[in-house]
Amino acid sequence: MSRIAYFGPQGTFTEQAARRLAPGEELIPAETIPAALAAVRAGEADAACVPIENSVEGAVTATLDSLSDAEPLVAVAEVLLPVHFSVLTRPGTTEIRTVASHPHALAQVRHWVEANLPGAHPVATSSTAAAAVAVDAGEFDAAVTAPVAVEHYPLAVLATEVADVGDAKTRFLLVRPPGELPSPTGADRTSIVAAATNRTGALAELLTELAVRGINLTKLDARPTRNNFGEYRFFIDFEGHVTEPRIGDALAALRRRCRNVRFLGSHPRAEGGATEVEPGAANEDFTEAIDWVESVRKGAQA
Repeated sequence: MSRIAYFGPQGTFTEQAARRLAPGEELIPAETIPAALAAVRAGEADAACVPIENSVEGAVTATLDSLSDAEPLVAVAEVLLPVHFSVLTRPGTTEIRTVASHPHALAQVRHWVEANLPGAHPVATSSTAAAAVAVDAGEFDAAVTAPVAVEHYPLAVLATEVADVGDAKTRFLLVRPPGELPSPTGADRTSIVAAATNRTGALAELLTELAVRGINLTKLDARPTRNNFGEYRFFIDFEGHVTEPRIGDALAALRRRCRNVRFLGSHPRAEGGATEVEPGAANEDFTEAIDWVESVRKGAQA
């Protein structure tokens, strides 16, 4: 049985994602996202489940920063979960003056709270489950949590299916130390972090390397390098698998242009759907072109 660290404590959306990504495995809650990833790097867990982006609040910066620092980890799977919350209280609670949750969760239910719990003060906690723990301890009156939290804490359900945006989703990754990669499926995602030279047009040049090869960009985020003011590293997701000739060609070009490139994984996309490729940008086109150049070098043709 593998050990899977996840952003806990028990009762978070990340626990639900970990159950989907690693069914039947031992789940080990960690207090923070960096702690979950550190457990893998220290050999205390075989893999970690962490959130990477939310359709309402955007990228989870703690995950981005933790993946770009320290020993490399690579994503081998992902899952996309609908994000609808439950509001939990202690049994018998009649007045709600404080509502606690993770900042991302509070942002996604702000209008619901204003409409249904007028006057309640929002309080940020380290996770949705930590809010449930605090409510159970009497520190706050209500917690905005993942639905699974009610299985772990003796709290009453005040409301379910709570969300200001009805189709909100969060994407979660299963990451592990570098090793054998998942096989390509034709509906894959590759992720990298690239530290570009700080000069005019540097980012445009990186994106051009993808565009000229017909590679579809699916996510782009910038985070400071923390070294010099104004220097950034770019987190780039695009369709395709590192084993494909066109993707390998693009990665080689990015490696030449950047001060540093870290590979963050190639794995099946949660949303599925075969990758659409423009004419002239299919893998066989790249293979044929390479073969042609090689034949020219050997003098076999011109």
